[in-house]
Amino acid sequence: MVETATLGWADYTVIFIMLSISIGIGIYYRFSGGRQKTIEEYFVASRSMSVIPVAIALMVSFMSAITLLGVSSENYYYGTQFVVINLSYLIGTPIVCYGFLPVFFKLQATSAYEYLEKRFGVKTRMMASFVYWVQLLLYSGIVLYAPSLALEATTGISKSGSIVIIGLACSFYSSIGGIKAVLITDVFQSILMFASVIVIIIIASYEIGGIEKIWEIAKMGQRIEFDNISIHPTERHTWWSLIFGGLATFLSLYGVNQVQVQRLLTVKSLNNAQQALWLSLPILMLLSVSTCFSGLSMYSKYYDCDPLTEGRISSMDMLMPLYVMDTMHYLPGLPGLFIAGIFSAGLSTISAALNSLAAVTLEDYVKPVYSHYTRKELGPTSSATVGKMIALAYGLISIALAFLAELLGGVLQAGLTIFGVVGGPLLGVFTLGMTSETATESGAITGMILSLVFLLWIAYGQPRPVPPKLVLSKHGCDVNTIKNITLNALEGSMKLSPQKIDDTSYFYLYRISYMWYAPLGFLITVIVGLLVSNIVRCMFRRTQKELDPNLFFPVIGKRLRKKQSLHIECSEFTEHNKVQGKYKFNVNATSDETI
Repeated sequence: MVETATLGWADYTVIFIMLSISIGIGIYYRFSGGRQKTIEEYFVASRSMSVIPVAIALMVSFMSAITLLGVSSENYYYGTQFVVINLSYLIGTPIVCYGFLPVFFKLQATSAYEYLEKRFGVKTRMMASFVYWVQLLLYSGIVLYAPSLALEATTGISKSGSIVIIGLACSFYSSIGGIKAVLITDVFQSILMFASVIVIIIIASYEIGGIEKIWEIAKMGQRIEFDNISIHPTERHTWWSLIFGGLATFLSLYGVNQVQVQRLLTVKSLNNAQQALWLSLPILMLLSVSTCFSGLSMYSKYYDCDPLTEGRISSMDMLMPLYVMDTMHYLPGLPGLFIAGIFSAGLSTISAALNSLAAVTLEDYVKPVYSHYTRKELGPTSSATVGKMIALAYGLISIALAFLAELLGGVLQAGLTIFGVVGGPLLGVFTLGMTSETATESGAITGMILSLVFLLWIAYGQPRPVPPKLVLSKHGCDVNTIKNITLNALEGSMKLSPQKIDDTSYFYLYRISYMWYAPLGFLITVIVGLLVSNIVRCMFRRTQKELDPNLFFPVIGKRLRKKQSLHIECSEFTEHNKVQGKYKFNVNATSDETI
């Protein structure tokens, strides 16, 4: 078995510089400007950010270390079908821009869940906020765990050590520097993320003889797949599951997620926020497609000696860091640059999560409880101080949860599963509020609870089948024969079809693709919510309260304003006619008496 190289002093220097810059940015914003003394500055940067850094930050928080490690290995082991998910981003962006975003911008609230209180009531706000709180904490644990895989596979440092180091660094700069520090470090870290992926593609192209060779080997290895149009929901990745599942996940993250909504509110106008979202789209798709191709690039090296099959790695998420050390260990500093990119991807996502968790906790829980018991509001300076303490506390909690992330399997599927199970119902309850005039609080809560229970059952119920990987080989693992492997030999060894596993013995709902969780959660929440709302209204004959048009999608709000305007005009006309009718009646009566 080939020994894995480790990092040198030059690589550690690059990693140290990256962490120092990130921490330095946090310290700078702690002592500059308003010094993060108000909630307005700490959580929404006093709405003073420009479009470009916000656009980059939107992409970075969505494409975390899970993307770099998980998507690359996804294309290596399961093929390129996953690339189709990028179409869902294209479909979802205008929906967020012209549907959800105008509502939140008019609201101008630090917590996105304040919307639910205004539309439905405080119970809906508390429930949705708590569900989001659980989701983001779990996801933060996974994102923190992912970079630790890279460090363990390349340096010999344990996962425990790397989790603690990354977690503490992130907690420090995000808690003291506020959202400004988070956004600016995102810009810096995005450069490292792109550099990591591009370096892999360049090195692979150089070693194998060009990008066309990478594609040729991937095609012979049955990795190129874009034609799976099966409508069967148990198929892991198809056009339908990726487009509908990707769309629901995208909308839940960009449309109603506190992290992204909070970032979009850091610019001064709705037009600027929409520009930032549109600008983030090509950046997002470029990194996504590049990461997918990096998986094929790695396959061009390991096509006949798969490291997972050989036993060099224990998880497919360790593939990318292993490739870096196998191909770049003789180039001082380059492996360090890659590890810095992986760390940056994790840091950017976690820092955004900590800031958003602090905002939600402060606005939805701490302030209401403080006001209830003291009968006075928490001051701006005190609020900012409490927010920083909460952000730091959540950083420590994320470190603890990272140690449990290994139990969830591959980081890509684990991350998307969490977003699907929780994101679908959250998207459903916000959509109910913004699109339906008949939806009530009882309907929204019932739909969300039933959806969550159902999805938790089918997502984590056991036993469940393991998705089969494409054909893997270790015939060329003999060091003396690796360089003698030809493409013709590869073509001959790959004529076997991927092993088909009979999973019909498993419970059907446990076999449904994880990509369908978000659409299912969305549909269940909306359908049950509307049914319960109308049943309750009919049974108890409750009259519908007057609705604020600003709480609906602009096109629906416009129609509601027109309806309310017509209603007012009709009421005034009716009152006027009543008065006129009484007047004429009296005149006629007098006239008759005279006659």
